[in-house]
Amino acid sequence: MAAESPTDESKPHLIFSYGTLKQGFHNHKLTQDLIDRNDAVSLGPYVTQHSYPLICGPHGIPYLINLPGSGHRIKGELYSVSTRGLARFDELEGTSIGHYERLPIHVIHGSGDGVVSAEAYFAHRSFGPAMWERNGKKGLSEFTENEARGYVKRQDRPYQGRTILEDVRQFVSRS
Repeated sequence: MAAESPTDESKPHLIFSYGTLKQGFHNHKLTQDLIDRNDAVSLGPYVTQHSYPLICGPHGIPYLINLPGSGHRIKGELYSVSTRGLARFDELEGTSIGHYERLPIHVIHGSGDGVVSAEAYFAHRSFGPAMWERNGKKGLSEFTENEARGYVKRQDRPYQGRTILEDVRQFVSRS
């Protein structure tokens, strides 16, 4: 059965997923819900055209960092998402609070066919480069089950009165 385009009449948004929204990972339940509601369609495996840093930060959360030319070409999945679905992704990724920012990226299908313009969720510019430095400029080419073992679900994170952005600042400032 051919995949149908999202129900939203506006132009679909192409979102490159490299972390917990991918199939088989913790937040894929949101992606699957969007697929079930015809607000997203999986377009398959893709890889970034250029290299980028990908690291795991506090709570094992994966962060793509907008420093093209550093790191590795990143493996992930591409989704065509409706405007309604995009709003749900933006909410999960905390774009309104400065956790992630959705920025343009170029990706190539796993078969090697052509470059596609999409968007991805990058660590916010206010802390992304510092996270890369903090991680010794060592990154991943893919968020896998191995890294996912270190992921702490939101409800299981030690609260101690801190927001995720405060956890990020603490992570960056640790030596």
